[in-house]
Amino acid sequence: MSKLQEPISAVPTNIITGFLGVGKTSAILNLMRHKPENERWAILVNEFGEIGVDGSLFEGSSSEGQQVYIREVPGGCMCCAAGLPMQIALNQLLTHSRPDRLLIEPTGLGHPKEVLEVLSSENYREVLSLQKIITLVDARKLSEPKYTEHDTFNQQIDIADIVVGNKADLYAVGDNELLSDYVSQRANKEGTPLVYTIQGDIPLELLDGETSSVAQQSHHHHHNTTKPLASELPIPPRGYIKAVNSGEGFNSVGWRFAPNKVFSRQKLIALLVTIEAERLKAVFIMQDGIFGYNMTSDELQEGELDDCNESRIEIIASTIDSSLEEKLLNCLV
Repeated sequence: MSKLQEPISAVPTNIITGFLGVGKTSAILNLMRHKPENERWAILVNEFGEIGVDGSLFEGSSSEGQQVYIREVPGGCMCCAAGLPMQIALNQLLTHSRPDRLLIEPTGLGHPKEVLEVLSSENYREVLSLQKIITLVDARKLSEPKYTEHDTFNQQIDIADIVVGNKADLYAVGDNELLSDYVSQRANKEGTPLVYTIQGDIPLELLDGETSSVAQQSHHHHHNTTKPLASELPIPPRGYIKAVNSGEGFNSVGWRFAPNKVFSRQKLIALLVTIEAERLKAVFIMQDGIFGYNMTSDELQEGELDDCNESRIEIIASTIDSSLEEKLLNCLV
């Protein structure tokens, strides 16, 4: 029996979670750079918005030629509707990639306990070996009730095998102790390890070892998913399509632009640095190349990409600037 015919069994699987803007994408990109050359990795990434940008960022930084396989589940928490969107994408990803490791990144506004419940179900009991659950936290956010009173923020810490205090270079005196106290109060497992890192640089060895988190039956919430997602629709003749989403106290807006829509890099960067948002991710086809953008409240990161099929941008914020579409169109060449 060839490897392609063998049943998929006990794939080491890590959930990498954390709230909006904490650095999950940077962490996964760093892990991809340190992937052993002989291993095949699969990455299932979930986005709150309908456009779906993470897949383009990951694929532009790696490829199937480097044995990294990526699938997206856009449009909200992938565990909604009893996990059906997640299961479809996961089954396709596993069948196609037959990986040596699977990384799952739920949206920062998703429900990690329900994701764990799906992965622990009878369907995946033999297929997956659930390894350490890594939760990234920015200790500076612990002074803001919109985080500490948010159920998802706390769930992410509750479920963690390891808590990573990311962006530690930006902490003030006392932030480390504040995070340590908060984790000791919230975490379900006594002595949950707490490590600190910068720019999501997580050592590979943190992934190894079985999770001690146990899936618990929880209430499945259902969103209205009867309409097609904007990520799946053809782009109309005008050359772009817009999508909005809301939930968990946040709003998202995003656009896809046809590949013949080319942007001015200078104009675009000048616009992006003025946007106030919890999270901004984008890939753009420019006159001088293809570039990806990853913005949090701290900084706007730019990186050149090898390829992308079209320009995409997704913004998550409490309030959305109604003039953003006009401003983006003004950045076209």
